[in-house]
Amino acid sequence: MIRQPAVAGMFYPGDGAELLREVKSLIPPDAEPVKALGIVAPHAGYVYSGACAGKAWAGVTPRDTVVVLGVNHRGSGAPLAVDDHEAWRTPLGDVMVDLELAHLLTREAPDFRLDGHASLSEHSLEVHLPFIQVVAPQAAILPITLGAVDLETALEAGRMLTRTLLSRRPGLLLLASTDMSHYISAKAAESRDRYAIDRILRLDPEGLLHEVVSRRISMCGVIPAVLLLAAAREAGVTRVEQTCYTHSGAVTGDDSEVVAYWSGRILY
Repeated sequence: MIRQPAVAGMFYPGDGAELLREVKSLIPPDAEPVKALGIVAPHAGYVYSGACAGKAWAGVTPRDTVVVLGVNHRGSGAPLAVDDHEAWRTPLGDVMVDLELAHLLTREAPDFRLDGHASLSEHSLEVHLPFIQVVAPQAAILPITLGAVDLETALEAGRMLTRTLLSRRPGLLLLASTDMSHYISAKAAESRDRYAIDRILRLDPEGLLHEVVSRRISMCGVIPAVLLLAAAREAGVTRVEQTCYTHSGAVTGDDSEVVAYWSGRILY
């Protein structure tokens, strides 16, 4: 079964030719190649956050499946839901789901469950697929939709991504989908977000979740980010770089109430 696009024509162009042009325009050209274990990128409409996401992709060409860690905004389905569709469709065509890895992960890490319903309307995974289709047209994906889980469950899930998947397929790329502070002033967002960003740059998943909870930072994808950081630490990868921080006010001209966006990558 094919997972049909849910937000084409809303978060990103619904026409294939237009979408291809836009994605190519959002990724800085002529970037030096980099070898990444993971990317953190925002998932708002391309007009707001697409360029910030594109900066993280510059120079990154996945050699294998991209594991897309998204947010369960609606709360439906399993907390750690591994998609089991045959493919996901975008206006650029179909992206195959790596069902071999899906079954491997759910067999060896039972906290993960096969669940094709949790992501049916979820934009936090879908908006990244056109970027993958442009930079690595032959890559498959493993979409995982993450709900509310406690810290130890998130840490162990991240460690299992390395033990179960990266140990067998070292060419995998992990992508954590998140926006930062929501619906506060740009000044307040930057002040709060810097605490979370600092923990990401330190590769500190425990500290990240602590900062987000204690400071009430409305970072919707903190759990995907925690899984990515835990996986990277388990793999022994420690180099993190920021590629972008911005907010919606940079587009609208209104800094009084914004959504903020950060992107970065974990490099070998």
